[in-house]
Amino acid sequence: MNLVVDTSVVIAVVLNEAHKKRLVEITKGATLLAPSSLHWEIGNAFSAMFKRRRITLKQAIAAVTAYSQIPLRLCDVGLVDVLKLSNRLNIYAYDAYVLACSLNYNCPVVSLDAGMLEVARNAGIEVLEVTK
Repeated sequence: MNLVVDTSVVIAVVLNEAHKKRLVEITKGATLLAPSSLHWEIGNAFSAMFKRRRITLKQAIAAVTAYSQIPLRLCDVGLVDVLKLSNRLNIYAYDAYVLACSLNYNCPVVSLDAGMLEVARNAGIEVLEVTK
């Protein structure tokens, strides 16, 4: 089974956050897909954590090392399709990349972003619930 994961999922796993165990359980045996933008989103998330003094450079590098071990298939999504989806759903392109990936591969989305999951459900996209 294919599953699309977003940045929130990857960050929770590589930083050993509270949802990690459940995320590993629900993704076990699945082919994990993500939009190609994931690398840049991961970098942006860590840079935001630096600014908030939530993470050190050493911790970020260790997390990136863990990230590189996750078997992810990065998928290109068409920018025009993303813009249409962004416009139709009134969402940022970063969320539209994830949802477009899900639509392109006809598979569920896994995320810790409740707002994006609500938009996905309203758009008829299957989501997998994550509880601790």
